[in-house]
Amino acid sequence: MLSPRPQTGSHIGVEKEAKGACIQSDVLEPYVLNTKSAEKKADYIRGHIARLGEATLQSPLDPKTSFITDDQVVLLNCEASGADGVDTKLTDLDLKYALFERAGARAKVFYEPSKVRVAMVTCGGICPGLNNVIREIVLVLWYGYGVRSITGLKYGYAGLNKELSETIQLEPHVVKNINRHGGSLLGTSRGPQQVPNMVDFLVENKYDILFTIGGDGTLTGASEIAKEIINRKLDISVIGLPKTIDNDIVFTDRTFGFETAVLAAQTSIHGAHVESRSVYNGVGLVKLMGRESGFIALQASLASGVVNALLIPEVSFNLEKLTEYLVSRLKENRHAVIVIAEGAGQDLCNGGNLGKDKSGNAVFGDIGTHLKKELTQRLTERGMDPTIKYIDPSYEIRSGPANANDAVYCLRMAHAAVHAAMSGRTGMMVSEINGHFVHVPLDFIVGKRKKVNPYGPLYQTLLHCTGMPTDMA
Repeated sequence: MLSPRPQTGSHIGVEKEAKGACIQSDVLEPYVLNTKSAEKKADYIRGHIARLGEATLQSPLDPKTSFITDDQVVLLNCEASGADGVDTKLTDLDLKYALFERAGARAKVFYEPSKVRVAMVTCGGICPGLNNVIREIVLVLWYGYGVRSITGLKYGYAGLNKELSETIQLEPHVVKNINRHGGSLLGTSRGPQQVPNMVDFLVENKYDILFTIGGDGTLTGASEIAKEIINRKLDISVIGLPKTIDNDIVFTDRTFGFETAVLAAQTSIHGAHVESRSVYNGVGLVKLMGRESGFIALQASLASGVVNALLIPEVSFNLEKLTEYLVSRLKENRHAVIVIAEGAGQDLCNGGNLGKDKSGNAVFGDIGTHLKKELTQRLTERGMDPTIKYIDPSYEIRSGPANANDAVYCLRMAHAAVHAAMSGRTGMMVSEINGHFVHVPLDFIVGKRKKVNPYGPLYQTLLHCTGMPTDMA
């Protein structure tokens, strides 16, 4: 295991707080020399971030700012084994000592603030915190760097299509109170646009920086835009900010909006609990978002303390075994609460055979209504005479404003994104790893997804708390 070297310089106080997670990059050197391609692995392990050129201009930020230097990096794994929920089999390279650049303000910037032109988009589904991120990007650019040309491109990547584009000029008075509201000031849309056309749009409108705020589809699009820009040898920075309440983007501790969604789900779960225990053989069934990853359902279930069965995409289940468990539970307690993620049990409700949506994702069957119907029938056949109350709060839990924790997280992420862009970095997203904001190459996340680890501590804790059988497959 790596041991951090003694730290030097003005950032020593910050490093002490890192508890071993933030170390100097030269600690890694002994671990890359024994590979077949030391240079390739060094770049991979260090999370190489593309730059448009050398940053030579003095930052307009207060000189007393605690500027980050490029040798400050963050260790992905602070344990000997893989991080819970993270797919570490991305390549044949060892991720145990993977390092990422630490995010933050740099002493030198690439762009002349008075001349730079900035654009931003929000894509995909709405999510608590979108307006917080928009607001903070504008405020940091305006007051911190003196940038005066900031444009919001409305309705996602459609905003980069000159035939569809609608824009809004963003200034502090425009974004002043938007953090108090859910949704996105810029609106969103799903579905791709032609990458060359989007880059043409950026060039024609003389934009220097593009912030893309969205989930895996959005970030994949941002990666393609960045590559096209680099191929054309243009000085346009593309910075991604990961947004999804599903919390399923790799190389992130969490995504913004997730905590707010987990909190909002409590009302529905506790409502289901009250309904179920108020009748004889009552069952409360709650469906939450989570197409391929069950993090919201898992965290919300743990937080509630009243869930008896959790069904998530990562763990298959058998209706007969689930019914047997519920019969046992109802005989003993006369009520039960089930939480199911929308992507669970798709093999039972024709999921995957219903075509594709505009983003190219498989259209899922409604496992919630299907499960209610099946359980009603199966429990009735066993003489239980159940009363099943079904609650689907999916859109409600994503439409509100960010809670306090998410609001702070959005603020810090927005600051980190602006600092990265002004320093001339591109083709990257801002992320939090081990409590530190870092720069992650967009290539690292394309085609990957973070999922609940059924053998990890969170899911195992759920099994212990609920008494649910370990295998209902």
